[in-house]
Amino acid sequence: MEGVFSPTNTHMVGDGFKVMNFFPNGKGFEERMSPFFLLDFNAEVNFPPSEISRGVGVHPHRGIETITFAYKGSVAHHDSAGNSGVIQPGDVQWMTADGGVLHKEYHEKDFDKKGGAFEMVQLCINLPKKHKMTPPKYQSILHANKTAVKLPGNMGSVHFVAGDYEGTKGVASIFSTVHIYDFHLNPNGEVTFSLPANFNSAILVIDGGVTVNEHQEVAENHYVQFKNEGGEIHIKASKKSILLVLSGEPLNEPYVS
Repeated sequence: MEGVFSPTNTHMVGDGFKVMNFFPNGKGFEERMSPFFLLDFNAEVNFPPSEISRGVGVHPHRGIETITFAYKGSVAHHDSAGNSGVIQPGDVQWMTADGGVLHKEYHEKDFDKKGGAFEMVQLCINLPKKHKMTPPKYQSILHANKTAVKLPGNMGSVHFVAGDYEGTKGVASIFSTVHIYDFHLNPNGEVTFSLPANFNSAILVIDGGVTVNEHQEVAENHYVQFKNEGGEIHIKASKKSILLVLSGEPLNEPYVS
C-alpha cells in the first residue's frame, strides 16, 4: 500500500455539487492512476428544499469518459444531442464523450423540492487516442441491472460496473481495461481479493470505515493508493461500509483540460 489520503480541498461545482477533489490535486495521483485522471467525491451533504434548480451549467466534454455514481440523492442530465435521463441512488451513468458533446447536470426536480442527503462520485477516464473521435454514447446502468455477488457468511456484497472480479464480469462496455466495483460490507464484514500488479489501483471509502491488510485503518471519505505490487488485499469493515474500487491498465496518453 502506498498511502492513505484525505482530500486537499472541498469546493462547489456550480451550486449543486460540493466535491472533495482527490485527483488531480498536486499529489501526482493523475499520473499514478492512468487511465483515470479525475476523481471528485461529493461526500454526504444535506441540501435544503429549493424551488430553484441546482447543478452545473452547460460544459463541453471530448475524448474522455465521465462516469457518475449516485449513492444518495438524484441527478438529472441532458446534452446537446438530445439525450437526457435521471441517475437514481445506486445507479451509474457512463458517458463516452468521444467526438464531443455539451452536457448539463443538475439535481432531479423532485429531489430539489424535497431536499435531503446527497452523495455522488464523478470519475473521468482518458480514452485511447484511436477512439477519441468515435460517436458519443451513454450507458445507463441501473442498480438492479448491475452484476452482483453475495460474499459468504453474510459479509456483504460486490456490485460490478466494469471489468471483472474473480471471473464475474461487470455490465459496462469499455474502451480502456479497467475494473470498477463497489463493496457493500456489513459490520465486521471481510473480503480478500487481488488486482493486477501492473494496474494502477485505489479504493475510496464512501461510507463507514475499514481496516486494510490487517493494520491500516481507513476512515470514511478517505482514499487508499496501492503500489504496483499485486498480491492479496484484505479488507475488514468496522461498521456498515461502502467502498469504490478502481483499477486500470496504465494508458499514459495526454489529455487537456
